[in-house]
Amino acid sequence: MKHLKAAAIILGVLFIMNTTSPTSLAAQGSAIKLTIVNPSKLYDPVPNGYSHAVIAKGGSRIAYISGQGGEDKTGVLSPKFVDQVEQAYNNLRVALDAMNAKPSQVTKITTYVVNYNPSMLKEMTRRIKEMFGDALPAQTLVPVPRLALDGMLFEVDAIAILDK
Repeated sequence: MKHLKAAAIILGVLFIMNTTSPTSLAAQGSAIKLTIVNPSKLYDPVPNGYSHAVIAKGGSRIAYISGQGGEDKTGVLSPKFVDQVEQAYNNLRVALDAMNAKPSQVTKITTYVVNYNPSMLKEMTRRIKEMFGDALPAQTLVPVPRLALDGMLFEVDAIAILDK
């Protein structure tokens, strides 16, 4: 049972939700209303930096943002995991800014981590909470043996609901 709970924490599986306790958030300056659903019958995912489910209402466009890795504008990757996480979220923010979107409009992220171990979760969670605040998107974490570039340790992709 302990392993199942750990797997659920790590993977952040998106569940069909019981909407008995949703939290509504409006994207700042937006007609989009996000309802975060963390059913009381499931464990609280907020300390781990995600929500079980997010319902988006009001937007008519969906942005699918490609995986953003830890490389800077010149393509250089730091060898440090923590630096790559920071840069990947900075890159995601640049992609959102280019579409006039805010982090609060992101409904789902998927993170890919090379040679994942639970000690990495603290740094990832810190960065997620900095970027998303209370509007924690649904999230899946996928441990992988390798990513596209040599030395790449972290990648995040996202789905955002844009204004009409």
